Amino acid sequence: MKIVILGNGLSGTICGKTVRELDPTADVIIVGEEKHPYYPRPNLIDFLAGLIPREKIFAFAEDWAERQRVQVRLGLRAVSLDPEKPTVTFEDGSHLEADRLVLATGACPFIPPLPGIEREGIFTVRTLDDVLELLDFVSSRPEIVVLGGGLLGLEIARALNHRGLEKVSVVEVFSRLLPRQLDETGSGLLKSRLEGMGLRFFIGREASEILGDGRVNGIRFKDGEIVKAGTVIVASGVKPRLDLAREAGLACGRGVIVDDYLKTSRDRVYAAGDVAEHRGKIYGLIPAAFDQARTLAFNLCGQPKIYEGTIPSSTLKVAGLYLTSIGLVNPEPADYEILTMNKPEAGVYKKLVLKENTVVGAIWFGTRKGTQEISRLIQSGKGIGEFKNEILAEDFDFSRIFRD
Repeated sequence: MKIVILGNGLSGTICGKTVRELDPTADVIIVGEEKHPYYPRPNLIDFLAGLIPREKIFAFAEDWAERQRVQVRLGLRAVSLDPEKPTVTFEDGSHLEADRLVLATGACPFIPPLPGIEREGIFTVRTLDDVLELLDFVSSRPEIVVLGGGLLGLEIARALNHRGLEKVSVVEVFSRLLPRQLDETGSGLLKSRLEGMGLRFFIGREASEILGDGRVNGIRFKDGEIVKAGTVIVASGVKPRLDLAREAGLACGRGVIVDDYLKTSRDRVYAAGDVAEHRGKIYGLIPAAFDQARTLAFNLCGQPKIYEGTIPSSTLKVAGLYLTSIGLVNPEPADYEILTMNKPEAGVYKKLVLKENTVVGAIWFGTRKGTQEISRLIQSGKGIGEFKNEILAEDFDFSRIFRD
């Protein structure tokens, strides 16, 4: 069986690697548009911050694909696909026919339609080449504005700050940082910690124009205020890359629509990762991309496995700051029970969201201790019963819950 995977990011690489583990005879070909071998995207933040050298970005040894007998072809952009055969045509005129085709093409940055967005000095951070270009540019333009106070925007801002760039500001249109991952208390604590590290914030503010004469020199807000900027980094979210799928006639919503087996509307074409829409959801998160890739590999190898979804889990990758958000963290209070522990003097905040004595969401701020156990607890669906009044203590022994 010949399996062609478009995309050498997390979902494409893990899918191909898992197929090889399950089927030693399958012909596995991974085609990447980037010229670089697979790297975990979080490693880009460490590289941007100066915490790791370039060679440490990559996940595997240089010869891993050869040893795994997986073909990896880099620097090839797919321009069309025929889902009947299925066949993929590439920009250089070459073709690949497959027994099973996997779309793991990921997402691209969303660029807001702001006047001046085309000026020199506007960047996104999605690929290694993006980071290399940004680092070359910012060395001589110290005033940096990041548009977006989500996970990526905060990670980029702190990474540049950690590298030694002192004038870094973040603009967030919502009333708090990480509105999907945090509540008011957690967001306030996070903002205070990041300000203490040297970042500046404009919360509840919306940019209306990027100023400059060819090259960016500032941001104008809707209220008319102007902030100087020699570099603007857009971190306003991502959107699935749907051009290939739509032109091929695959069913698409916000992403490529897949069933519980990660199959698209055409029998021999599958999708996983940031490009896939499952039960109306596009996760855009590493745990979901990993789960989908592994599940899909089993289905490709004739071992049917249903993808039931992934409980959202986010970890902020900021040096010296620990934050994990899992599941439902901002529910309607009438239907849920909320447990909290707040120690501002220690910089620690914990929150559990309970539904009928079962933990369905958590915020863990300022400490790593217990994050893996809480994630396991949410996944298991076990009730916490008699431990409700002590579970948030720093020295709580989670094994007591899992003993029976």
